[in-house]
Amino acid sequence: MGLIERKRVRSAFHGQAERYDEKAVVQKRVVGRMVGKIREGWTGPVPRRVLDIGSGTGMLLREVRSLFPASFLAGLDLAPAMGRAAMRSLAGKGRGICVEGDAERLPFAEGTFDLVLSSSTFQWLNSLDTAFSEVRRVLAPGGTFLFALFGEGTLRELQECYRKALVQGRSDIVDRSHRFFSGRDVNNALERAGFFCCHTETVMEREFHADVPTLLRSLRGIGAGNASPPATRGLAGRKVMMHMFDAYEREYSEDGLIPATYVVVLGEGKKV
Repeated sequence: MGLIERKRVRSAFHGQAERYDEKAVVQKRVVGRMVGKIREGWTGPVPRRVLDIGSGTGMLLREVRSLFPASFLAGLDLAPAMGRAAMRSLAGKGRGICVEGDAERLPFAEGTFDLVLSSSTFQWLNSLDTAFSEVRRVLAPGGTFLFALFGEGTLRELQECYRKALVQGRSDIVDRSHRFFSGRDVNNALERAGFFCCHTETVMEREFHADVPTLLRSLRGIGAGNASPPATRGLAGRKVMMHMFDAYEREYSEDGLIPATYVVVLGEGKKV
């Protein structure tokens, strides 16, 4: 497994900000799940300040605005173009800011927020510990942390076929495909960061594509190229990719389409 290059992630999402919403099908479903959990389970007072980490184009923030119209909303994203898109979508809709920043170095004072959210973001970190500790730092006492990330088993069809192709092609290419966190990884990281009342649950989402190249273009189209097998050059690399395409369509095709599975880990923690 290769370590995630933060500059590459920043560049990828920055470059896809304008078309992100139209392509982020599963991400929209994840936002819907989070909003449903807040709507059905929120019993405390209205949060005065809310932070969305990895806010992207403001998809989740727009929904939160409808739930808590009086709250001050802050969005943070590593990609500057995402923040600009979010600000445009929130213009004239209450108080809020969007800033460029890193989930592992939040540019906010201790105890600033009553609610911290994040959707489809933390899977792009090499470790959850620093980011979760930062969330706890910026939460006020009694504050809530709610998030969703893509977990272990995400894109399993793609990763399994890629690994089989490496063996079949007798390639010396090193498998640097992305490793996703398990539900246990997530829960343990919450506890290490000092959260209480920790809870995680796992749900599955699927989408379908015409073929494997279309899936890969879709991943890159939402800036998620890190989740797909690394680009390879030369004859050996091309053979591996062709073996992968063949295996994927042979083993997983359903009615002429190929599925892509996403395992979503929904988590929650409280700061005492």
